Amino acid sequence: MLELLAPAKNCQQGIEAVNHGADAVYIGAPAFGARAAAVNTLADIEQLTRYAHIYHARVFATVNTLLFDNEVDDAVRMLHQLYEAGVDAAIIQDLGLLECDLPPIELHASTQTHNADLPRIQFLQSVGFSRVILARETSLQQMQHIRSNTTVELEAFVQGALCVCYSGQCYLSQYLTGRSGNRGCCSQPCRSAYDLYDAQGRLLQKDKHLLSLKDFSAARQLQAMVDAGITSFKIEGRLKDMDYVKNTTAYYRQLLDNIMEGNPACRPASSGSCRFFFTPDLEKTFNRGFTDYFLRQRQPMANFATQKSLGKRIGKVASLGRDTITLATSETFTPGDGLCFFNAQGQLEGFLVNHVQGSAIRPNRMPDSLAVGTPLWRNNDQAFTKQLQGRTAERTIPINLTLTDTPDGLRLTLVDCDGCQASSTVVCAKETPRDPLRAADQLQRQLTKLGDTPFRVAAFTNCCASPWFVQASVLNQLRRQAVEKLVETRIETHLHERGHCPTLAQRQADTTPYFETALDYRANVINQLSEQFYRRHGVQQIERGLEQTGDYDGKALMTTKYCLRYELGQCLHRNPDAVAGPLYLQNNGRWFRLEFDCSNCRMLLFAAGQAPAPARN
Repeated sequence: MLELLAPAKNCQQGIEAVNHGADAVYIGAPAFGARAAAVNTLADIEQLTRYAHIYHARVFATVNTLLFDNEVDDAVRMLHQLYEAGVDAAIIQDLGLLECDLPPIELHASTQTHNADLPRIQFLQSVGFSRVILARETSLQQMQHIRSNTTVELEAFVQGALCVCYSGQCYLSQYLTGRSGNRGCCSQPCRSAYDLYDAQGRLLQKDKHLLSLKDFSAARQLQAMVDAGITSFKIEGRLKDMDYVKNTTAYYRQLLDNIMEGNPACRPASSGSCRFFFTPDLEKTFNRGFTDYFLRQRQPMANFATQKSLGKRIGKVASLGRDTITLATSETFTPGDGLCFFNAQGQLEGFLVNHVQGSAIRPNRMPDSLAVGTPLWRNNDQAFTKQLQGRTAERTIPINLTLTDTPDGLRLTLVDCDGCQASSTVVCAKETPRDPLRAADQLQRQLTKLGDTPFRVAAFTNCCASPWFVQASVLNQLRRQAVEKLVETRIETHLHERGHCPTLAQRQADTTPYFETALDYRANVINQLSEQFYRRHGVQQIERGLEQTGDYDGKALMTTKYCLRYELGQCLHRNPDAVAGPLYLQNNGRWFRLEFDCSNCRMLLFAAGQAPAPARN
């Protein structure tokens, strides 16, 4: 089965994600999620699970922050409440939770557990995780290797924002502001502008977004990811708006459906099919430009000029009037559209469209730096936004309806595509009709009026002795009761079939050795249960995490596969003229040293304390 996994900031976004084809939705729990700004009440989560389970779609709760000792009991209590609310799996980072009496809920290893190598993933499989969320840096070749050597479900990102650092290995926000990314409060310093200096203090780049990556899109590599053994295809974006959720979910739903068409070995992980009332376009909602990152091979992947959304490139400036701009484009425009461009200094500028006449537009202001031939992007498409604010999708489950006689009335039986079944009966007078054909038609029309229900008619069979004449209100009651029962049957069936994790006794009996015997601060151990877990699995030396110690001396604040040298054409392996040695970043008087682990193709960022010598003059 192939699963499309969509984000939800809140219950309503989760419902729309399901409507637009998500096989699963991940949503923030009331606390301890890696997006502190996207929390939800238990009541809202239960509402979402009931809706999703109608379609046998699943709901995963993010409980993926590191926990201090005084928070563990609250987290465990919340996990039990989430399970009672119908949640199908918990996404966790802190392995100390495995030492606790958890509910029988599936456990998914968050990408925050730094799932970038085979030994770690094999270990997580052995200690009870049913799924591992791979690091975004994982290549197709690595995915194939991991799949060949594990049986655990593999989840991988296919769309959305990229952290420049390996997930779970970034401490820059914590260092600068006390807001830990590992505890859901990242201040996103990677999106800031920096100056870049070499070791001699020479300025190489001024006021550029040197650590800000484009957004990830694996749309063109989806078939290759399926072939590599990925189970779940994840869209990033629990802080994004409704338009983004609708648009990206619908886009990938169509891609996956095309892959599965005619391939009986692949089928969706949930039920029902979608009909869309708009044309999905990834470029029309928030994006910083796209990269497929390390899926195939290393490539330029940053956007130094801006960390903001670019939208969709729509053409070039053909001519300029006193107060009008004529565009060379096939696009149409709407007053209120937002357009943007890069000026001669490489800075992003924007303006609004006030008036449209063919390919000529009148902006709210004429940009001084706009020139003929300048490329333009539309980062606010009013017509598309208005379209997405309406009803944009319909998802339905095919059912067969059978009408039969009872001694004192009628029975309607519904059977869906998954074999779930429900019946309702009604006591009623059954009159022999004067016009049998008309009566039969009325019976079918009334009983197949499924309207706003989750179902659509695949077949209707009338097995009655006669096409009786029955009051429309009676038939409506019969149909409504049967549909309500089928909805409840589907929800109950889904809950009964939920997966589970090993019991506490089973977990405590497991002593599978960890693949290392000494852990430094990057293992993110900040509570006693986490330390207890690792020691039970053979780890002898454990350094506590930075969220607890605050000891940043000599510690890498970022470890990243992204390389600024490569981005600038200064890779020491590829450019024999590149000058070796560290580079330095500066932002608001704070200095950072970049070191390059070329043997492992990694870049590390350290607090520098001061500038390189000439830059201090």
